[in-house]
Amino acid sequence: MPKREYKLVMYRGKWCVYFQGGGKSRRISTGTPDRNIAEGVAPQIVKSLESKSVKTVADIWEACVKDKEEQGQVIAKNMPFHWKALEGSFGEKLPASITPQDCRKYCADRSNQGKKPATYITELKHLRLSLNWGVKHGLIPAAPFIEVPPEPTPKDRYLTKEEFNLLFEAAQAHHIKVAMALMIATAGRIEAILELTWDRVDFERSKIRLQDPFTSRRQKGRAIVPMNNSLRAILQTAYDNRTCRYVVEWAGEPVKSVRKGFHNAADKAGLKDVTPHVLRHTAAVWMAEAGIAMEEIAQYLGHSSPKTTRDVYAKYSPEYLATAADALTFGQIK
Repeated sequence: MPKREYKLVMYRGKWCVYFQGGGKSRRISTGTPDRNIAEGVAPQIVKSLESKSVKTVADIWEACVKDKEEQGQVIAKNMPFHWKALEGSFGEKLPASITPQDCRKYCADRSNQGKKPATYITELKHLRLSLNWGVKHGLIPAAPFIEVPPEPTPKDRYLTKEEFNLLFEAAQAHHIKVAMALMIATAGRIEAILELTWDRVDFERSKIRLQDPFTSRRQKGRAIVPMNNSLRAILQTAYDNRTCRYVVEWAGEPVKSVRKGFHNAADKAGLKDVTPHVLRHTAAVWMAEAGIAMEEIAQYLGHSSPKTTRDVYAKYSPEYLATAADALTFGQIK
């Protein structure tokens, strides 16, 4: 069989690897109009084409999701949603053909669709994750560079106790109130709250185990936390009226999302930029404002290192930089 010949050709404003295959002419885009970049990308495309099994991004993504589903990893639940956005731009591409220009165009397109930077940043990070997984499992020889924009400056949004009370009272459904109470009193992530079962609520010892001891998958930031009196009263009522094993339930079934009920309550209370995650942030701020040690807050949040907690929440402590401020005293204090 004669050796297949490849050459770079310009097509629709971008350089492509051109070859004859299966009796037809084929072009695989390098994704760039820059000849120098194209010449760097082309060898990887050729290497993929010459291998026994050519894997597209879609092939690798599908295999990655399947593997993570089999391992019971939470990330597998969100990947199909990200793929709906990514597929059109990257699905049929060979991994080696992806360029930084492709990533930038993707970000621009998603921005024009009204999506926030946090959304397409997360999508590109999942793309990078799947391709790195492909390398690890021998599906591709190397992963391309996936250019991801810098993270936007996080909004420092948290609720005062008065605002939280307004939000809580505005919630219409009982299961939304239960979820809110758990989020603020345990500082737990919404995923942990919705997966919480009654066997991990210990009324006798006033403890709540957010971590599921019967799963091997990674459970980020899940701690064992005390149950305060405010939460106990709400949980006792919920327990007395339970119809299934899940703490947050609706019509005898676990609740998959509280987003709609939560946002309706926020709108009714007249609160802006409030999401379920804001309650975890709020809980940490309240503890810091009360002078709780950063090490203790870290344990409550399930952080692996107090440094992470200190970097974000130390500024809310009443003792933050107080000694430094005292060192700058001047004049005569009467």
